Amino acid sequence: MSPDRPKKGVFPGTFDPITHGHIDIIKRGMRLVDQLIVAVGHNPEKKALFTPEERIEMIHELIGDLPRVTVKAYQGLTAEFVQEVGADLIVRGIRDNVDLHFELQQANINLAISGVETVFLLTRDQFALTSSTYIKQIVALGMNDVERLSRLVPPQVAQRLRDKIGQEGLIDGAGL
Repeated sequence: MSPDRPKKGVFPGTFDPITHGHIDIIKRGMRLVDQLIVAVGHNPEKKALFTPEERIEMIHELIGDLPRVTVKAYQGLTAEFVQEVGADLIVRGIRDNVDLHFELQQANINLAISGVETVFLLTRDQFALTSSTYIKQIVALGMNDVERLSRLVPPQVAQRLRDKIGQEGLIDGAGL
């Protein structure tokens, strides 16, 4: 890494949907790098509710005014995407010891295959229990009060969740 070259970071995730916790990590991650790429990925172990285009649109609505932040979709290995965009590091949020265990494994794999370092940011207390998967399950099981959902996700995301799950019908909680 050259001191003449701006430092670039990647914050990868599925963001299905984006939460207040994600937005907090984005804003805090910006302090570490000159440019931050929010990388909307595909996790084959999860069934996405929103398309990559819908997720990118939601993210743009919420953070489009932040300087030095871009949003891109990608397929495949995060380490390969990081190399492709010329990033210096990966930014990840840690909610609890379960996240830490998983993220340490991922960080070590990414370091081994690409030489890219991972920086962990501890999630703020108010976001520690926020999970996109649980939020989708809550809505699928009947919680459709946008005001209450807005404690977990921005109001426009809460509305999109209601609309999308209403269109799709009740989602099997195990399939989320």
